[in-house]
Amino acid sequence: MRSFTRLSFLFIIVALFSGCSTDKKNPEWVINEVMVVNQSNYVDHFGQRNGWIEIYNNTAKTMDLGGRFLTNDRNNPKKYPIPRGDVLTRIKPHQHVLFFADERPINGTFHLNFRLDSTRENYIALYDNDGKKLLDEIVIPAGMLADQTYGYEQDGIKYHEDGSSTAGILARVTPSSNNAILESNPKVDNLQETDSLGGLLTVTSMMVVFIGLIALYLFFRLSGNIAKRMSQKKVAQSGTLSAARSHSHLSGEVLAAIAAAIHELKEDQHDIESTILTIHQVKRNFSPWSTKRQSLRELPR
Repeated sequence: MRSFTRLSFLFIIVALFSGCSTDKKNPEWVINEVMVVNQSNYVDHFGQRNGWIEIYNNTAKTMDLGGRFLTNDRNNPKKYPIPRGDVLTRIKPHQHVLFFADERPINGTFHLNFRLDSTRENYIALYDNDGKKLLDEIVIPAGMLADQTYGYEQDGIKYHEDGSSTAGILARVTPSSNNAILESNPKVDNLQETDSLGGLLTVTSMMVVFIGLIALYLFFRLSGNIAKRMSQKKVAQSGTLSAARSHSHLSGEVLAAIAAAIHELKEDQHDIESTILTIHQVKRNFSPWSTKRQSLRELPR
């Protein structure tokens, strides 16, 4: 009995200490990256540039954002209700989704009914379906520059080991992509330094295309000549009129005229002189002995 009491006491103490732990856990939904002023960055489906909010599914299961609320007003947690029933609000594990702060919800599910203001702090929060339970929040400092984002260095990781926030201005803009730079390509970095405007890359690409086209032209011309010679050789070996035509340097029109003249000469039965008559033989379909004129019905005189 005493041992059971001691075990119960120890269990309660452990539970209390674990409950008083200062470790902060990352939420299931994280407002991962925010751009306040979009001057030359991500373009939406309507060809417009506006501030955007990236939300990250910080779990290992597919979750639905439909029915939850996004807001930039602490006193109005239900400012923008995310529509239910849209299949695009079902976010796969460790994936992102963008909401455009363009104040035009008529444009679709992912277009909010509020804008972000770079001249002041922007409070952004995500609430659960009841509009009371806070899922995540972030405060964007005032004075954000154009095409600059604020968020977390690693997706979904809001706190350091000491419990402090990891939020800050990010080194690169990554809408719907990982915030952390996993690895760097030395060739790409070198090209960015030596050819920042992309002129060398453009010229090189055009040269590759033109060289390829020239190579194709030469290949098809050479193969066509070879095929033509082989065909002429084969026809010449056959000993026909086509063989003579294949070895002739006359044009097709001249050969056609000669062939037509030969045909006319063979088919005509007289020459073109008007003093010569041509007698055509008439084929009779009856015997002349059957005519009445040739009959012996009349008595001889």
